[in-house]
Amino acid sequence: MKSLGVHPYLFPMPCYMIGTYNEDGSVDEMMMAWGGICDNNMVALNLAANHKTVANIRRRKAFTLAIPSMSVLKESDYLGMVSANKVPDKFERCGLHAVKSELVDAPVVTEFPVTLECRLAEEHQMSYGLLMLGEIVDVKASESVLDERGKIDVSKLNTFLFDAMRNGYYAVGEKVGDAWKSGREFMKG
Repeated sequence: MKSLGVHPYLFPMPCYMIGTYNEDGSVDEMMMAWGGICDNNMVALNLAANHKTVANIRRRKAFTLAIPSMSVLKESDYLGMVSANKVPDKFERCGLHAVKSELVDAPVVTEFPVTLECRLAEEHQMSYGLLMLGEIVDVKASESVLDERGKIDVSKLNTFLFDAMRNGYYAVGEKVGDAWKSGREFMKG
């Protein structure tokens, strides 16, 4: 094996959209890949403290965390490339739509098929950056991504992942095994 040095080369890295409100009530959305689930009802966001999103979360004590679909890949990418500190109307430029969450003081973008509504639970300044923890208070899902039992069907999400190794996005969808079943043959004995 060849040594490549120190890089954040885990795959897959999820693409999540953090939704907040600015001081004037306008919507701010930011794409992020450095975070995820850290407990049954908690998410962890690893962010730079200078992001507009961080100031918004601190002020409102809330945010949404959404899974974008490939139908809004370009808009999602743009929202991760451009800072609301420099382009305050970046959300409006995309043509996306948002409604106010019923449970937290944050927006729900209607084009994103799954959204977690979160309250800020904790924040910790770490040596590597800012860690913000959010308590999930509800999950909203578009009917179009639900199966016949009312559960989210990942194959219907039509979402994408981030590849930090080559700075690309990759489609998700094909089921290739069953969790806690595919490896059962090794449990015999």
